[in-house]
Amino acid sequence: MNTATAILEVKGLNFRYPERPLFSDWSVSLSPGVTLVVGGDGRGKTTLLRLLAGELAADAGELSINGIPLQTHAKEKAYRQQVFWTEPRTEAFDQLTPGHYFDVQRSIYAGFDDGVLATCVDGLALAPELNKQLFMLSTGSKRKVWLAAAFASGAALTLLDMPFAALDKASIRFVLALLEDAAARPTRAFVVADYAAPAGVQLAGVIDLGD
Repeated sequence: MNTATAILEVKGLNFRYPERPLFSDWSVSLSPGVTLVVGGDGRGKTTLLRLLAGELAADAGELSINGIPLQTHAKEKAYRQQVFWTEPRTEAFDQLTPGHYFDVQRSIYAGFDDGVLATCVDGLALAPELNKQLFMLSTGSKRKVWLAAAFASGAALTLLDMPFAALDKASIRFVLALLEDAAARPTRAFVVADYAAPAGVQLAGVIDLGD
C-alpha cells in the first residue's frame, strides 16, 4: 500500500479476547480508495473495524488519521470526527427516524454532503422509510440508512461491515457503483469487511485475516 498518501496509520496494534489473541504487533497504512478486509468467521473482521473506529480499545499500539492520533485524550474527539462507523446490528438509534439519524451524523461531520445523501436516499429507495422510527424498519432498510449516512458523511475513514448483507439486487448494484466512485476519491479511505471483494471495484489494498 502507498504510505506516502496514507490516510490511516496503524502501528504495533495488539488486541486479544480472553480466549484468544487476534492482533499482535500489527501495522498497516491505508491509502485513499477502497481497501478490503477479508477473512473467515471469527478471524476479526468486525473487531478490526471497531478498533479502527476507536469504539474498541486496543491493548497496545498507535492509530492516527491524517496525523490525528487516537491515543491522545485531547485529540480523541478530533480522531472520531474523521471516521464513520455505525455497527450494522446496533439498536442505539432505534427510537430515531432516518431523518433524525441523518441530523445526528450531519452534526458530527463537517463535510456531510446533503447532495450525496439525497442521491443515496433515491438510489436505495429510502424515501418511504424516512418518517418511520428505525426499529420499525427491516434489517435491509436499516442497513441502507447506515450506508446512506456513510457515503454522505465525507469522513476521511469510512468503515463498512458486510455492506451488501440483506440488500436487494438493485441496492447492491447502487452500492457497488458508489464504491467504484469511492475508489477514485483522493481524500477518503473506505474499508470494506466482507468474505469476498466487491465486484468491479478497484481496490487500493487487501487485508487478509485468513480462513
